[in-house]
Amino acid sequence: MKIEDSKPLKITEWSPEDRPREKLLLKGTSALTEAELIAILIGSGTAKTSAVELAKKILLQVNNNLNDLARFTVKDLMKVKGIGEAKAITIVAAIELGRRRKEQDPEEKPKINSSKDAFDLLKGHLMDLTHEEFWVLYLNRSNRVLNKKRISEGGVAGTVADPKIIFKLALEELASGVIVAHNHPSGNLTASQSDLDLTQKLKEAGKFLEIQLLDHLIIANQKYYSFADEGLL
Repeated sequence: MKIEDSKPLKITEWSPEDRPREKLLLKGTSALTEAELIAILIGSGTAKTSAVELAKKILLQVNNNLNDLARFTVKDLMKVKGIGEAKAITIVAAIELGRRRKEQDPEEKPKINSSKDAFDLLKGHLMDLTHEEFWVLYLNRSNRVLNKKRISEGGVAGTVADPKIIFKLALEELASGVIVAHNHPSGNLTASQSDLDLTQKLKEAGKFLEIQLLDHLIIANQKYYSFADEGLL
């Protein structure tokens, strides 16, 4: 029996892992071809041509050279059948963003070499407050700060810090270490029993997840207490 040629499949009929958007979510941007990335910008194809096929036509115009594509104007792109003004503008804008990013020097993330470095990075957030707040620094393997987050805030007497939230964010940041800190509005730098218990709980949870608790700071005005410096970690 002769099998007749079928019409090309629409992108929505492809396997989820082959659709550009779904593929990006499943495998990350590096798994996508240039045509698939452009197809995401285009958004949709025409009645007869998929977004990926349109993207391939665009790349064909520049011999698959992205540097040459960067020189294309909106009008140049609109010469490709199926590429209207809106699609062309989106591609040109995306290329311009990439160019501007390339021109900017990447901002070096601060490195934590001591408890004083961590204190200097956090004191502006904590030292003048009349209520307690709990903050976390998320660090990479080189002890450079990936992010800093306020986890909770409370009253004059205390605040609740949930280890699940702390380490959930650490996993999202792919952090290798964390430094936690909270303030004592009273000015008292003495660690309470609840401070000691929380520190131990965070230390043990970090061991299980291979995310090291590097320090716990108590900040009061211009002074601080470091659990690491005091040998409590």
